[in-house]
Amino acid sequence: MNCYKKGDIVKGVITGFEKYGIFLAFENDYVGLIHISELSDHYVKSVTEYGDLGDTIPCVIVEVDDNLKKLKCSIKNTAYGLKRDSLIDHGFAPLKKQLPIWMDEKIKEYNIEKKA
Repeated sequence: MNCYKKGDIVKGVITGFEKYGIFLAFENDYVGLIHISELSDHYVKSVTEYGDLGDTIPCVIVEVDDNLKKLKCSIKNTAYGLKRDSLIDHGFAPLKKQLPIWMDEKIKEYNIEKKA
C-alpha cells in the first residue's frame, strides 16, 4: 500500500541526529531522513539547530521507498525551514554582531596604553 508520495507534506517525529541529517519516524512504520543539504540553502553548522529530539515537524517528501518504508525529506524553503533559518546566525552575521564590541575593546585598550 502506498501511503506516501513525492511532494506530500507530512509530519514526522525527530528520533535522532547525525552530522549528515535528521532522522524521523512517520505513521505506518515509515522512517525518514532529512539530509543536511535539505535543511537550508545556507551553511548548516549543526543539524540540531533545526529541531529537538521528539519534536513533530512538517516536511516535504523528496523520495519514497515503499519496499523499505523509507522517506527522504526536505524542509528547505518550507515555512518551518525558513522560520528556523531566521533564528540562526548564518555566514558573517555573528561576526557583524561581535565586530563593534571588539573594536570598542581595542580602542579602550589603546587609549589606556597611550595615557601610560
